[in-house]
Amino acid sequence: MTEETTGNELALPSWLEEFEGSLRFHSQFVMAGNIRDQFLVPEAGGGSGVSPITAIWHVLQRRGCTWLATYDTVDQLSLRHQEEGAVLPNSRELGAFDTNGRLALSDGQLRAWIRSVQQPSATQTSGALVIDFASRLARPMDGPNPELNALFNLVEKVSYNATPATRRASDGLALPYNPIIWLVDNASDLPDSIRIGNERVRTIIVGLPDRQTRKFVAESMARSLKARLSLSDEQLQRFIQQFVLLTEGMKLSSIMQINQIVAMNGSHESGELDPVQRFASAIRAFRIGSTRDPWRDSTVHQSIRTGFEQISREVKGQNHAIHGSLDILKRSVTGLSGAQIGRSGGRPRGVLFYAGPTGVGKTELAKQITKLLFGDETAYHRFDMSEFAQEHSEARLIGAPPGYVGHDAGGELVNAIRSRPFSVLLFDEIEKAHPRILDKFLQILEDGRLTDGRGDTVYFSEAVIIFTSNLGIYKEIMQDGQLVRVPNVTAELAGSRADVEKIVLNEIQEYFRSRIQRPELLNRIGKNIIVFDFVRNEIAIEIMEKMLRNVKQRVLEEHRINLELSIEARKTLEALCLNEASTNGGRGVGNALENALINPLARSLFDILPLAGETDFVVQAINAHEGRWELNLAPSQN
Repeated sequence: MTEETTGNELALPSWLEEFEGSLRFHSQFVMAGNIRDQFLVPEAGGGSGVSPITAIWHVLQRRGCTWLATYDTVDQLSLRHQEEGAVLPNSRELGAFDTNGRLALSDGQLRAWIRSVQQPSATQTSGALVIDFASRLARPMDGPNPELNALFNLVEKVSYNATPATRRASDGLALPYNPIIWLVDNASDLPDSIRIGNERVRTIIVGLPDRQTRKFVAESMARSLKARLSLSDEQLQRFIQQFVLLTEGMKLSSIMQINQIVAMNGSHESGELDPVQRFASAIRAFRIGSTRDPWRDSTVHQSIRTGFEQISREVKGQNHAIHGSLDILKRSVTGLSGAQIGRSGGRPRGVLFYAGPTGVGKTELAKQITKLLFGDETAYHRFDMSEFAQEHSEARLIGAPPGYVGHDAGGELVNAIRSRPFSVLLFDEIEKAHPRILDKFLQILEDGRLTDGRGDTVYFSEAVIIFTSNLGIYKEIMQDGQLVRVPNVTAELAGSRADVEKIVLNEIQEYFRSRIQRPELLNRIGKNIIVFDFVRNEIAIEIMEKMLRNVKQRVLEEHRINLELSIEARKTLEALCLNEASTNGGRGVGNALENALINPLARSLFDILPLAGETDFVVQAINAHEGRWELNLAPSQN
């Protein structure tokens, strides 16, 4: 193995280093965050993870401690570690521990013992008390508890009155205090009076494994892989690099569990996948709960291969947008998303930002992509971002924090991705969302994960994310003392799609960089901004013809009537549709047909159906009369 793969020395986790360096100055510690994980400690053999309490004990031993007790509401007081000759506070009054090293205490006995721990006598040896699962103790399920209030009052008082012990070890390592250590989910779970403004109490945040720790684990695995699979040094280096990237944000206990799964399955899978692929596959299964990878499905490949023909039948005049979207999907299925940064997993499979005029097919293209990938155009999650314009609406997306109404229900976004990890997420009119909510997308686009209001992590690594926006199409100006919205670019002023793209891209950049000051979000979207063109006249006619075919088919299915339009009626509709298309795109074409054709057609069919003996009808003319459209419907002469 190369020198690079063996030069990573195992050090104490940073939170343990902080703990050891603070023991001389603080009598109590609040440890919050990743407290249910495993940790690598040099004194504990290095390669195997230990519990936080065991890790704490190794540090305390180096500082001369001879005993460690823990307390929680289930097992009560437990003597976890005791060296020969150790003398506990109030050992006579405390009573005898049972054969399992446990001792039940009343509330009064617990308070008395905590006082004796923080005010030791000269005959007692150095030790520590860990109060485990303290979040549950601080938030009792049965409401306010006078005994609990008395405990917290005592703890606050003894933290200020804690007396340094008179004992000193010969090596000078003995601690001045017998520390009390609280293990909580969040530091705020304990009363503020204990933590805030009290210099005797130190809060330490226990973080996830850092890069050096993950690299140490990777190197240990690499040594095993080299012996079993005869891998080259280059292959091992690639494995180590990818391992460190793939495990970012994961607990050590989860990493160890995945390692065991990969090792157990390695012998019969090694011919199918290299170690990097096998490990990435195991991480995917761990995160989303499925070993199935739809992105490797041959039907998905074939759908994308023939996708242009399928989509262009539904989305007219936007070939540039269709080709750009398919390129990003091809990047997704080939596993090249994020390849430039050396990361083979984590980020969403694809990110698309659709910009341009209203009614030109942005949402329709998102539906067609969904159909392409999953066979069903409704299999996407749509979020209208105008509903998230207020800062407090963040809770609707990721869930309310603990203590707030709806906390147990979760958020709409995290629930959606948890229920269907392989999906398309559509965020419509993204510019209407509150900037604080936009900040949530920074983590999603960079790391492919998000922590909800309950503290659970959901992963977006298998999702395609699509944003839509009308930025650049309109601008706001002052007119007669009022702020009004007027067109910034029109089909007439923009001679080509390239002209539209230039104006829209400039406006998007100005919006993110200057107006909301979120350039980092724009950077994460990158070059995935696809600008749609206006619906030009020839395309508007195509859309109109497609919609007319739909109308005639519906009339045939519902009433067994073959419907045709005269040249005069068709010219009237063309003029109306072209006028609407210039401002409202394909949606305007549909509105024009509904107003000028479908509404009067419905009236005519309603009147003639009881008397109709004919099966072929022609719309001979369409005219406006007294504020509404009317048509002349007559039996066909053919």
